[in-house]
Order: sequence, then structure tokens, then C-alpha cells
Amino acid sequence: MDLKEIQALIKFVAKSGAQEVSLETEDFKINIKTGSDAEQPTIIQAMAPQAPVAMAAAPAPAPAAPAPVDEAPADDNSSYITVKSPMIGTFYRSANPEADAFVKVGDEVNPGDVVCIIEAMKLFNEIESEVSGKIVKVLVDDQTPVEYDQPLFLIDPS
Repeated sequence: MDLKEIQALIKFVAKSGAQEVSLETEDFKINIKTGSDAEQPTIIQAMAPQAPVAMAAAPAPAPAAPAPVDEAPADDNSSYITVKSPMIGTFYRSANPEADAFVKVGDEVNPGDVVCIIEAMKLFNEIESEVSGKIVKVLVDDQTPVEYDQPLFLIDPS
């Protein structure tokens, strides 16, 4: 990982609103921590890689302590399944601005159906449904940053 990639990662973490991100591979370990009163995030620890690392093969960074998320009221939603973000990134409801959303409220989904895209470090990751059911609620606005494990959709499995 070169200096430009580290700087891009720092900017991405700061833009996403994450408090802390740790990324570790065989060759290096990096922790990025943002402070609530600091303007710029700081690198806590970084070790130079021994060999070049393919970024596409690196695991997605995950925050150590995800920020609190405003969740839907729990009164009616206990029977719903929550689709959560598997990574930090930018949430997109469609493949491009002119295309229709992958899913809308009321749509039926099956396991393997793409429900959204999350962009992380210039990679567009299709997020697939793991359950079948009907989309009850979309919990995130299009083109907004999402945290690891943040609820994205509510699905009624019945």
C-alpha cells in the first residue's frame, strides 16, 4: 500500500463518518482513528508492506466500534429481517443515476437478488439478499455513507 492509497483511505474514512478503522493483511497493519474534535484523522500505527499487495484481494475494513445508528422503532419490526451493510462505504440504490432502483418498498426478493451497491475504495460491491420476502422499508438514503453493520433494509419473510 503506497502513500497515495493510505491518504485516499484516510479521506474515505473521514468522509464516511467512522470513528475508527483497522485494516490488517499479512504485510501490514494500519489503524485510522478520527477524533470528534479533530479536523483530520490521524494514523495511529502503520508498518510498511514487505511485498506489493493487491487491494482487490484485501478484506474490507471494519470499524472497531461502529457509531450508533438510528434504527426503526422496534414495536412493529420484531418480525422483520434486517439487511445490514457488510462494509463501510457509500450506499447506492441503483447501478447508475439513470437506472431504476434494484428494489423498492413492496418488491419481493429471493436469496441472491441484488438489493443495492456499496462503493468502497472505488470498488462497487453488489449486496445480495440472503433471505426471501418483501421489502418493507429502505432505511438509508441513496448516495449516503454507511457504516459496517448498519441496517439498510427491512424484509418481511412471510
